[in-house]
Amino acid sequence: MILEVNRLFNMIKGHGWAGRMVPIDHLVDLQEAIRSNYTLGLIHEAFYHEQLASFCFDLPSDLPTAQSIIIVAVPTPPMRVVFHWRGKRVPVIIPPTYVSYTPRTENVQAVLEEWLQFEGYHLAKPQLPLKTLAVGSGLADYGRNNICYVPGMGSYLQLIGAFSDISCDGDSWREPKALDRCQSCTACLRLCPTGAITNNRFLLHAERCLTYHNEAAADFPSWIDPAWHHCLIGCLRCQAACPENKALLNWFEDRAEFSEPETSWFVQSVPIDLLPEKTATKIKGLQINEDYRLLCRNLSIMLAQEPVPHWK
Repeated sequence: MILEVNRLFNMIKGHGWAGRMVPIDHLVDLQEAIRSNYTLGLIHEAFYHEQLASFCFDLPSDLPTAQSIIIVAVPTPPMRVVFHWRGKRVPVIIPPTYVSYTPRTENVQAVLEEWLQFEGYHLAKPQLPLKTLAVGSGLADYGRNNICYVPGMGSYLQLIGAFSDISCDGDSWREPKALDRCQSCTACLRLCPTGAITNNRFLLHAERCLTYHNEAAADFPSWIDPAWHHCLIGCLRCQAACPENKALLNWFEDRAEFSEPETSWFVQSVPIDLLPEKTATKIKGLQINEDYRLLCRNLSIMLAQEPVPHWK
């Protein structure tokens, strides 16, 4: 069994990924990590119900014999999209979390499933807090910004989890750990415009995070300055300020460019099914079309600023 697990992780490493495996028993630890912070009042009520309450910590119904949980980190650059507006070329960034998320994760899951099936095992998709799993498994450490960091990848990555019936003989589970650098560095705290990162506790005030608000359909609170928006969705200020990502700041994946007429349709929030086929195809090619209305709203706010904000 140990040889099989070693071969699995050699395969994962061969793809340029990083991974860990922990026994299925740690489902209870994942659940407790969320529950305890919520019970202590460290997680805002609305954020908990909107973002965390949907996690499932039961054995998967399609793999009730699951014995382990696999977590894989995949290096992922931010996506750069160009919009033409009022005679200007405006590059806008989408953070790594959103970059081709479904195709990328499905590719990793397909590779894992193929390998496991060849060895006589099976895979099931989980609905778990993957950052908590990555840090608990020893794959990643937390930053002060509550983003997880993997050696060699910084925070520019995506996490993919999987249940499997392959046995996990070892156990790398540990208490959550912060980056050593965070003990003396306050770069993310100083650069966070909303005050979501504070000195009085390590857990992020998620209800103040710009990402939380520009992912939500509700109107922005009055205390959010429109000039704070700099990504089409999400936020990269704390990650861009982090010394752990210094070598990755110029790493982008150029994905699409939209003409001025196309940009004007987005500003007017023209429904995606009413866009010209060529334009709709480009939007769908970003693999974030489920967030299309939010993107239109966020883009409109960004383009309304003077000077026009962009990512250099």
